[in-house]
Amino acid sequence: MTDSKINVYKAWDLPTRLFHWINFLCIILLSILGLIMLNKGAIGISGNEAKIGLKVLHVTVGYVFAANLVFRLIWGFMSGRYSRWKSLFPGKNFKAELKSYKAAKVAGEPQTFVGHNPKGRLSVLVLLALLTFMMVTGMIRAGTDIYYPPFGHLAASFVAAEGVSPTQIKPYDTTGTDAGKMAELKAFKSPIGTVHIYGAYLLWLLVLIHVIAVVRAETGGEGTLISAMFSGKKHLPRKPEDE
Repeated sequence: MTDSKINVYKAWDLPTRLFHWINFLCIILLSILGLIMLNKGAIGISGNEAKIGLKVLHVTVGYVFAANLVFRLIWGFMSGRYSRWKSLFPGKNFKAELKSYKAAKVAGEPQTFVGHNPKGRLSVLVLLALLTFMMVTGMIRAGTDIYYPPFGHLAASFVAAEGVSPTQIKPYDTTGTDAGKMAELKAFKSPIGTVHIYGAYLLWLLVLIHVIAVVRAETGGEGTLISAMFSGKKHLPRKPEDE
């Protein structure tokens, strides 16, 4: 039964909310730039200068994405209660909690949580793992494509011909490079680029599932999940399980 009194709880601290929305904006921008790069020929973009320019833009946004993600990973050790890793990772009673959550939902008396519900905790962990994967593969491609940090100098040093300084190596220009090493680098980076692209597709699928789940949870009586990511406060119709 839903209580007549709606209680307000402090759920998400400001840094967690900022991470969420900066991350979302970065994903949108990175996806748009990625689609343009994949379809540049079809939309009339040609030439190495334009190709490099698009990659520089993509990598620049990627640095913001990476810095924001690294902050969140660190913040999980010092944040407010509901954003901490301790509140996300399944504990010894997780199976029982998940079973209870599902049963309550089927019974028409959904449980409420100040933080994430059991399914939400798993969802966030999977998303953070995939975001980390995208960050690492993206940084590798930034280094091997246009020789940007943190792996750019290493890649340039690897392909530079004997007696050539790595600083002289330019993106999409074989001048001063060792042909054999360039072939090795291409063989190394190609599959990384492939999994990075498919990782982006998977990420958008998970984002869609995440949004649908949040909307269903809110309309199903689990509290104000959406507005909480703006205000930091959740309005719950009954006593939360994780208070």
